[in-house]
Order: sequence, then C-alpha cells, then structure tokens
Amino acid sequence: MSDWLISLEGTEAGHQLALILALTAAFLHALFGALQKGRHDPWLSRGAIDLSYGIIAAPFALFVVPWPEPHMWPIFAAVFVVHVGYKLAQSYTYALGSYTVVYPVVRGTGPLFTVIGAGFIFGESYSLAQWAGVFALLAGIYALAVYNLKHWHLGRALLKPALAMAVLTGLFVAAYTTLDAYGIRATMNPFTFLAWFFFIDGFFMPVIAGVRWWNMADRPALGPLMGRGVLGAFVAYASFGSIMMATRLDSVGEAAVLRETSTVFAALIGWLVLGEKVGPRRVAMMALIAAGAVLVEMGG
Repeated sequence: MSDWLISLEGTEAGHQLALILALTAAFLHALFGALQKGRHDPWLSRGAIDLSYGIIAAPFALFVVPWPEPHMWPIFAAVFVVHVGYKLAQSYTYALGSYTVVYPVVRGTGPLFTVIGAGFIFGESYSLAQWAGVFALLAGIYALAVYNLKHWHLGRALLKPALAMAVLTGLFVAAYTTLDAYGIRATMNPFTFLAWFFFIDGFFMPVIAGVRWWNMADRPALGPLMGRGVLGAFVAYASFGSIMMATRLDSVGEAAVLRETSTVFAALIGWLVLGEKVGPRRVAMMALIAAGAVLVEMGG
C-alpha cells in the first residue's frame, strides 16, 4: 500500500485523495475533540486515549513497519515536544471553556500560520482567491470570539482565559501540522512515520492523567474511561493519520485549511451530543469559517 500511495504524490489522483482525507480528518477531529471534552475530565480523557493508541501502535512500530532512518530520530524528538505543548494547552483550554466556544478558535487560529510556514518550508504558493479564503476563515473565527465575549454567559469569568488558551493551542496546531508534514515526507515509508508517531506520542499524557486520577477525591471508574480511550485511539488513528497522509500527497496549507471545516461538525456535535446551545448567529460564523476553507480549495 505504501508504494501505491507514494506513486500518487504530485498527481491529480493524489490531489483528490488528499481532499477526501482532509475532509475525513475534519469530521473525525471534531469527534475526537468531543471525546476529550465529554463527560470525563479532559486531562483523564486525553491520557486514556494516548495510552490506548500508544499500546496499540507499539507492535506495529517495533515489528511490522521498517524502522526509521537515522535522520528521523531528531525529527521524532521535535514532534514529541511540540505535541506535548499542544496537548497541555488543549487540555487547559477544554477545562476552561465550553466545547463549541473554544473549539472553533483552536482549530481556526492554526491555518494562517500553517499556510505561511508551508510557504517557507515547502515552497508552496497560493492564489488571491485562496488567500481570500484564508482571511474569510479567520474573519469567521474572530467574529465568533468577539460574539462569545459579548453574549456567552456560562462560565463567563473563565471566558477570556479560555479564548486566550484557545489561540495558544491554535499556534501549537500550526506548529505540529507543519512539523508532522515535514516528518512524514522525510521518511521513505509513510507508515513508518505514522506507527512511530503514535507509539512515541503515547508516553507523556498517561503519566499526567495517572497522577491527576490518583489525587482525585472522587476518582472516576477506570472501565468507562478506558473504553473512551480505546474509542478515541481509533478515531485518532483515522483523523491524524488522514491529515498527515494528505500533507504528504498534496499541499500542506490546503490540507490544513480544509481540515478546519471541522468547526461545522463541532457545532453539530456540541449541539446534538453535548447539549450545548449554538444559535443561528454562531452557526453563521462557523459556516463562514467552512466557506473560507472551501474557497481555499476551489481557488487553487
């Protein structure tokens, strides 16, 4: 399969597959965020997810895929550090703010910096229509943030720090998207990067979550928590795997922006599953975010 995927790089078929993968990642990433933000403490949820996908990935990394080339180890070290920063920022963000409030800001802050980074690192360039799409997406995001500042009442005292943490998390999103794209392009076999990424990435958050769980006065049952972790692991494989493969097959910037249509899926999940009120104005702003992402694709 890896030979077939590599043969699609830079082709029209590769472009179409990258589009499908990016949109698939958008839906699955919204679902992944909802799993972390759901009824369990977000730190515990993330720890359970990471532990699950690290354990599942271990035999594939160690015994199935080719071992990484020597030049990949510094890349994996950098990837690990950036993802640790992202997870810490994300967990604080979800602990402070409601899912439908913070998620669009998290996911939408990253694309502009990813597009800029992809231009410097991968030499990608974008048309005026695509830049218009990027700024339409950002306009929707920050209009949503301003609207939330004025009208959101639940957890009002924590809203400003929640939005600030959401912006910081978005910067980490841009960093890891660009770095992961570099990493998956730097190895001969893309499945080597994916297997080792999930194996290495599963080490940090379970320790934090385990200490947090042990110090809780009212500890949640481990069975349901680990059930959420296993489900989240498979969602993570499909979500992160899809977007990383899309960045290898085609434009890093376009894939990153298309993934941010996840804000629309997040609104639906927050409304239908988490019981959070959305409202027509916030839906319109999320739709502007999605329209900007579509314009990036159509303007290419």
